Amino acid sequence: MLQKLERLCNRFSDLLGRIAALLFLLLVLNVFYDVVARYLFNSVSIGLQELEWHLYASIFLLGIPYAIRTDSHVRVDIIYDRLGARLKALIDLCGVIFLLLPFVLLVAWYGSSFAFESWSLGERSGDPGGLPYRWVIKAVIPFACLSMAVAGVGMLLRSLNTLRDMMPPDETGAA
Repeated sequence: MLQKLERLCNRFSDLLGRIAALLFLLLVLNVFYDVVARYLFNSVSIGLQELEWHLYASIFLLGIPYAIRTDSHVRVDIIYDRLGARLKALIDLCGVIFLLLPFVLLVAWYGSSFAFESWSLGERSGDPGGLPYRWVIKAVIPFACLSMAVAGVGMLLRSLNTLRDMMPPDETGAA
């Protein structure tokens, strides 16, 4: 049961990683178009420039759950890499329970009211020609934090499976 739930969490994180990769391609195309339009046709679009940072923020926020799932996140690898599989699993378990989950759930809680307030006010860009629905990018914050929580639960389950010997200790679950 725990392994199935872990795989489900991992598939969700993998999906977000693919979405982040797709958004990266859109960002590259957007920047390319913006540069060509600016320097060849002397045409500037505030909306496209704002879309760049919207895409960048989305790539970053949606890429974090994938990084958590594949153990690509930042940690003190100089110490962690020298530890045994069970001790690594215990450190991951404690890190998820005491650090990751409380932080991301708190940010998701406050971020949802932040996005809802933006939606209810009909907040838009302050620049003429800017993007209209500012609440969309603000809603990515709580969604990404909840997604990080799902990835954290996947890491927690992987740690539990390792500690319970349900998974070979050398298998990290990374793609």
